[in-house]
Amino acid sequence: MGMLKIRRAADRGHADHGWLNSKHSFSFADFYDPEYMGFGKLRVINDDRVQSAKGFGTHPHRDMEIISYVLDGELEHRDSMGNGSVMRPGDVQRMSAGTGVTHSEFNPSPSEPVHFLQIWIVPDAKGHQPGYEQQHFAESQKRGCLKLVASGTGRDGSISLNQDADIYAGLFDGNEEATFATKQGRDTWLQIARGSLNINGERIEAGDGVAVTRVGELNLSKGEVAEVLLFDMAGSNHG
Repeated sequence: MGMLKIRRAADRGHADHGWLNSKHSFSFADFYDPEYMGFGKLRVINDDRVQSAKGFGTHPHRDMEIISYVLDGELEHRDSMGNGSVMRPGDVQRMSAGTGVTHSEFNPSPSEPVHFLQIWIVPDAKGHQPGYEQQHFAESQKRGCLKLVASGTGRDGSISLNQDADIYAGLFDGNEEATFATKQGRDTWLQIARGSLNINGERIEAGDGVAVTRVGELNLSKGEVAEVLLFDMAGSNHG
């Protein structure tokens, strides 16, 4: 029997640091929920809003694939590999921490907040060479469909990950709909970045996450300015 297990937005961890307002889908920092330590290879989804002219100072990471997905505003990235860029809506960035990297993330706008998702995926092995990749995906590429934005192989113009994990992004409004066939032995998670839509008839709202277990096909429909990320990952042993 297939199941959609919904992680409601209101049940997430929450940290308000003034300059940063962060919602944690999974256990992170001071937020601990033994039920939600992650989902398969997916370890962190933080829904972050950073005030203007504020940001995360330089800090280290290792052995993690860190993906940033900007929804509104601008996010400036700098790292110890010498990369520097300003990300805007539609940009997807992957930083492979591997053997160790330091980076900072800053909102360069003097007036506007930035809203982005920070996603951590466990790599397929420890000790990868640190790496970085960034790509822009136009709204037209994601409209009414699920566009591959990251994958283990870097296929179809997606950014590459050191893990057998595919990330799709989609925009749904009105009559737009899409289906996704889940595969045996793989883990699927849906994150609603904004708006709302139906997943197999179930209403899902901004900030909600959905763990999909043994459901053959997912149907995304009846969106109201919805933006969705779908993660399709090599399976783990949670049945």
